Amino acid sequence: MTTDTPTHTPHIRALPTVTDAQVHALAHVLIDCVAGGASVSFMQPLSFERACAFWRGVADGVARGERVLLVAEDDEGIVGTVQLVLAQPENQPHRGEVAKMLVHRRARRQGLGALLMQAAEKEAHAHRKTLLVLDTSSAEAARLYARVGWQRVGGIPGYALLPEGGLCGTTYFYRELGAGAQALGAVAAP
Repeated sequence: MTTDTPTHTPHIRALPTVTDAQVHALAHVLIDCVAGGASVSFMQPLSFERACAFWRGVADGVARGERVLLVAEDDEGIVGTVQLVLAQPENQPHRGEVAKMLVHRRARRQGLGALLMQAAEKEAHAHRKTLLVLDTSSAEAARLYARVGWQRVGGIPGYALLPEGGLCGTTYFYRELGAGAQALGAVAAP
């Protein structure tokens, strides 16, 4: 029996370095998301060159230890990604930011978003982060974040442009991962 659905569960992993082939694959995911209307900092049409330039910048941040880049891969390659931004101001060593949670349209509604968020939280814990923040313009993503335990803080109307034009709002979320006060005491001690 043949099927169009991938035959194995996508695998989530952190990329310690990012190859040109991975930059290209990530560029295709980003282009697909922007073409699908995701407000993730880019306007339509997003060129392959511009998408690759973005991911090369992310790769540089990974190499400097400023962020963790997680990918979801299936039989056809990279179908999803999320970043954990580790580099924060010196008075916020306990905090991380979740950014650019993207899932290719062909791989949606399979639980990848939840798996990527769990992996990001696990990485945050490993990096001694006790508080995570993110924002989203997507009502679907907002439902996912609430479902996996994130707390909605509020929204800002007219925050950014949709990829095809027109203003959209954003909603902020946070997630506490551990004893933030204890971690802060340990960091602040002389």
